[in-house]
Amino acid sequence: MKGEKRDVQAIHAHGERPGCGRFAVGGLWACSHARADGCASATQPPAPTEAPKVTLTIWHAYHTGGSEEKAITQILESYKMANPNVTVNVLAIPFDQIFNKWETEVAAGGGPDMFTAPNDNLGKEVRANLIAPIDDLVAGKLDKVSPAGVAGMTVGGKIYGVPGIIKAVALYYNKATVPTPPKTTDELLQMVKDGKKLLLYQGGAAYFNFGWFSAFGGKLADDTGKCIADQGGVADALQYLLDLKAAGARFEPDNAKGATLFRQGQVDMIVDGPWMLGDYKKDLGDKLGVAPMPAGPKGPAQPLSGIDGWYINPNSKNKEAAVALALYIFGKDGLKVYADVAGDPPVRTDVETTDPLVKAFADAAAAGFPRPQEAWFDNYWGPFGDMFTAVLEGKAAPAEAVAKACADMNKANKIP
Repeated sequence: MKGEKRDVQAIHAHGERPGCGRFAVGGLWACSHARADGCASATQPPAPTEAPKVTLTIWHAYHTGGSEEKAITQILESYKMANPNVTVNVLAIPFDQIFNKWETEVAAGGGPDMFTAPNDNLGKEVRANLIAPIDDLVAGKLDKVSPAGVAGMTVGGKIYGVPGIIKAVALYYNKATVPTPPKTTDELLQMVKDGKKLLLYQGGAAYFNFGWFSAFGGKLADDTGKCIADQGGVADALQYLLDLKAAGARFEPDNAKGATLFRQGQVDMIVDGPWMLGDYKKDLGDKLGVAPMPAGPKGPAQPLSGIDGWYINPNSKNKEAAVALALYIFGKDGLKVYADVAGDPPVRTDVETTDPLVKAFADAAAAGFPRPQEAWFDNYWGPFGDMFTAVLEGKAAPAEAVAKACADMNKANKIP
């Protein structure tokens, strides 16, 4: 009681009035409720709310032990430390299987929360309702992404992926044997005739060799999607590839084998993408160079330019968490890791790339032909893949093969 009186007297001494519902807590006075006379209510700080536990399953197609796999592993380790409530299950799918596997599983109501790949099949998968639109989840969060990056994830005015890496093929060369890379198709052909070893991919030729079309004045389609490749230029590009082959260039159906030959120094030049930059640098070091595909008699070579993105499964119960993870992986710090570890050119404008080889690929992609997302382009791959095979294996003449490919593409698109 005496102690209580002293406390009450102390309150009076500080100009406060008794009777405001104060009660002693650990020797201190607190209000039990709010009063209009100015006595504040005691509020205990709320107990920290533990973030809800989330499990995300993600797919990628980076080859095991490769530089891109190392990059994402490093990024995910940082993410897990910052987000201990999120469990991320990662599954590597071979690149030649990832699109079909995604489409099959998502269509059946399953699949992972998200996957990453170039925007090869984006338009097709959007039209089949196999990728979720994410405009509301990325609103205001892509302001540091280049217009090309956002455009690469956009179909029908909606955004369907978090963009991160811009990719197009270029000419790798070994500086020990090719001190100065060829700037024109004539220079390249002469170098091959003089004994320099060039390797071009026959596997995936419709992608890797697309850039030669424009070098010889060829154009795949008009603005309506009608194939016009048979109207000149593309046949000339195919004849040029035959001339390279006759001079000694190697066309390799097994892309992994082709990459190994370049890494081992058995070929001097190869047309390949930035996803191999980290691995090639590891083997060739300072001897590695990157240059644009040589320009042709009708203009620069324009390889297909694609954007790697993270795409969200419409079946996912964790879309918001998946987009947050995608924005982390392809954020400023994450894309810096991709650039430094894997040599991938970022689409963000706030990522500094000091490696001149990474910049060379960024320039090649910026000057490339943006991969169309319209439905007509879905029917490019089969007919033109068959075209390259027929010509390179001597089963059809260039003009004949182009005419057939164009007719087959237009037929598939129901264009007369």
